[in-house]
Amino acid sequence: MAPRSIRLPSKRTPPMLLFIILLIIIPVSVILILTHGQKITYFFRPLWDSPPPPFKHLPHYYAENVSMHHLCRLHGWHLRPQPRRIFDGIIFSNELDMLEIRWRELEPYIYKFVILESNTTFTGIPKPLFFASNRPRFGFAEGKIVHGIISGRPAGLGPKLDPFIVESEQRGAMNGLLRQAGIENEDLLIMSDTDEIPSPHTIKLLQWCDGLPPVMHLELRHYMYSFEFPVDYSSWRATAHIYGPGTRYRHSRQTDLILSNAGWHCSFCFRHIKEFVFKMTAYSHADRVKRRDFLSYSRIQRLICRGDDLFDMLPEEYSFQELIRKMGPIPRSGSAVHLPAYIIENADKFQFLLPGGCIRSAN
Repeated sequence: MAPRSIRLPSKRTPPMLLFIILLIIIPVSVILILTHGQKITYFFRPLWDSPPPPFKHLPHYYAENVSMHHLCRLHGWHLRPQPRRIFDGIIFSNELDMLEIRWRELEPYIYKFVILESNTTFTGIPKPLFFASNRPRFGFAEGKIVHGIISGRPAGLGPKLDPFIVESEQRGAMNGLLRQAGIENEDLLIMSDTDEIPSPHTIKLLQWCDGLPPVMHLELRHYMYSFEFPVDYSSWRATAHIYGPGTRYRHSRQTDLILSNAGWHCSFCFRHIKEFVFKMTAYSHADRVKRRDFLSYSRIQRLICRGDDLFDMLPEEYSFQELIRKMGPIPRSGSAVHLPAYIIENADKFQFLLPGGCIRSAN
């Protein structure tokens, strides 16, 4: 007689247990996506986004007491008989300290400082004309300043404002202000934000050398909150242009060429906590303020001193290796070497930008 087969009991999950598991997982997943959706998106960025084409880095040669003739030759350029005129064009918000440092560093080399400001932020918040009301502070450069004001579009009047469109409109208005300042073909134009500061020796090189590319980006060392927190050399938006009929003021990628190690970019480098709050709600990425407590003075102060992200975001990287490497606080540096000379000369005034100076006043 053939043996009877033994049927093992089924190990299928009871329907009620499966229902309970789903009842827990689905709401938790929804809550995680709603509260940390941006983090989740940024963490998986290497899977859904591709990096832009790499820049072609132009070597940058400089040492003290080396002749300009020799420096031009090292770059494959040649010395001009006369220095070219340089125009420095910026759209200004509220970075008064960074503006003072920028202009003090560059004043010997700049023909005109062209500065445009608006009575509203990119997000439509009414704001004072910070430069106009503090103009006496910049009397050292008065003869070189061309100041323009553009009327902003307050939020709440008409359709919801796209801050990137408002920013683009202001950059377009800069073209007219540059013409008003007297810029001509073959002059050199620096396009950058206030806190993107080319080094003086970079500007001097561009002033005295012929044979430059018509457009090149400037690679700037990126710092966060102060020069105590160096991030990397990822800042590339500043550009130098040999001005011509087709030149338009922009803050985006315009060429594959970038001049290496050409200055400093100090993001959110403010003296007062209230200035941090203003920028967090005013600039084009104001949508990163996800909760009201992001604007807490005590929270901002704590994160500044830790070198942590104000918006609780992950790094914007295109590979998991770089993403993981840059997660967490920015490593602190004790070096104040090769910084803008005006900061070192006035270290007491700018202690908040130097190692050990992370404590800010509220107002």
